[in-house]
Amino acid sequence: MLEQIISQRLQIPLPQVEGTVRLLREGATIPFISRYRKEVTGSLDEVAVGSVRDLLERLTELEARKRTILSTIEEQGRLTGELRTRIEASWDAAEVEDLYLPYKPRRRTRAAAARERGLEPLANLLMAQHTPDIRRQAQRFVTAEVPTADDALAGASDIVAERMAEDDRIRSEVRRNFSREGIVHARVAKGKEQQGAKYADYFDAATPVRSVSSHRLLAMLRGEEEGILKVSVEVDAERIIERIRRRFIRPGSTTRTWLEAAAADAFRRLIRPSIESETLAAA
Repeated sequence: MLEQIISQRLQIPLPQVEGTVRLLREGATIPFISRYRKEVTGSLDEVAVGSVRDLLERLTELEARKRTILSTIEEQGRLTGELRTRIEASWDAAEVEDLYLPYKPRRRTRAAAARERGLEPLANLLMAQHTPDIRRQAQRFVTAEVPTADDALAGASDIVAERMAEDDRIRSEVRRNFSREGIVHARVAKGKEQQGAKYADYFDAATPVRSVSSHRLLAMLRGEEEGILKVSVEVDAERIIERIRRRFIRPGSTTRTWLEAAAADAFRRLIRPSIESETLAAA
């Protein structure tokens, strides 16, 4: 299985990949394989053998990660046949983590706090989108911990925003948008102009993610670590938020107002920070 994936991704004939992988698993070094085992590898050079080794290592790690994820979800009693199939079929690390996200043990979030206050049924009503007077329904959830209907709707909206943010299709689309259309911006922190003079070239720098050089990005991130620069990835946020809305809001929705706000919150508070960090790490 791994050999087939390596062959497809590196565009190297399968027999050559199989021979190279066998030698690597036997402990042979890259120079040895490329120089003395040409008949096995089909004369792959050191660069090609190194690429096979690197991808083999990443896929082997991903294979182990998938086993751990499947075991964790199964222990929760939430592993469906469809989910197992999707995880087993995926060989993209980001996609696997997106599929795992709704089941991943996490720190206490606003949505978790809202669930503890009994607001998940109200979130379900928001998502169902056919309740004619949602504010009246929200009154049923008023308690000592949830003083008003507005508080109930705010908590339920936090749950909805988290659900939207954990949708693997949305996360995949946003990730693609950041990598293809994002602009890496570096700006000087207020009052740091003189202290950070060595980063002057980056005081107001803007470079497309897809073309930023590694040394330039590393310099920006180093400047941010030193408190001189603020680095971000700029995208068309409104267009992304509108895409999230189209994914979740149905025509004639009676709870559109709350779902539109939840979609904006899902992107700005939950999706953007993690995808932005991923994008900068991968650029």
